[in-house]
This record gives sequence, structure tokens and C-alpha cells, in this order.
Amino acid sequence: MDDNNNLVRFLLTFFLGFIGSFIINHTSLKPAGYTSRTLGYFGWGIITSGIYPFVAAICNLMFNPNNERNIGYIKE
Repeated sequence: MDDNNNLVRFLLTFFLGFIGSFIINHTSLKPAGYTSRTLGYFGWGIITSGIYPFVAAICNLMFNPNNERNIGYIKE
């Protein structure tokens, strides 16, 4: 099930960026114990000309709650 959530989070972040992160944060797609960096997707997306949301989208495929850090998420 978690692999499917990783894929859905990837697709939402890749195609919708800021809006996708907002959707993730307010649905069951949000990883337990984590908050998606919704404003980070918007701000860093502008600063990096869209590179940050692309990298974060790829990292959603590899999201692992056992890792201390996951790009695009902060622990609650």
C-alpha cells in the first residue's frame, strides 16, 4: 500500500507541485508523522525555476519513514 501512496504522491507533486502538496497534506496520502512542505514547493519552485518540485517528486517515490530526513517532508 505504501508503494502505491509513494506513486500517487509522486504524480501529484510532479504534475501539480504546490497544489499537489496541499492535497497530500490534507488527505490520507500524508505520511504518518510527517507534514509536506507545501510552502517549500511554492517558494523553492520559484527560486529554482521548478527544479525543487521535480526533485521532491522523485524523492516521493523513495520516501521511507525510517529515514531521518526525506526531501519535501518534515517530521511533525
